[in-house]
Amino acid sequence: MIETVIRKRIEILADTPLVRLVTAAIDRCEITGWTVLPVTSGKGREGQWHEERVTGADKSLVLTVASQAHASRLAEELAPLLTSHGLLLTMWDVEVIRGERF
Repeated sequence: MIETVIRKRIEILADTPLVRLVTAAIDRCEITGWTVLPVTSGKGREGQWHEERVTGADKSLVLTVASQAHASRLAEELAPLLTSHGLLLTMWDVEVIRGERF
């Protein structure tokens, strides 16, 4: 049987112009990788929204997987931006194969 280990999957929803700030924070926290996915629409506490490249209101989802220690460090680093820039950060436990990579 393949052995798995527990790591944290972290998703950060951010306005696309802020993605560089988010990925730079991930790099500073020594997390080995990240993926950026476009988000075209959604609905939240303030209502429904759609991608709007003209006004810069488009959003992206930044996905990464990290150890508990690195995930906690990233959450601390991004905490000021959660309120000031309306980021949404979620994390939960996932099982991964080759845990040494994360």
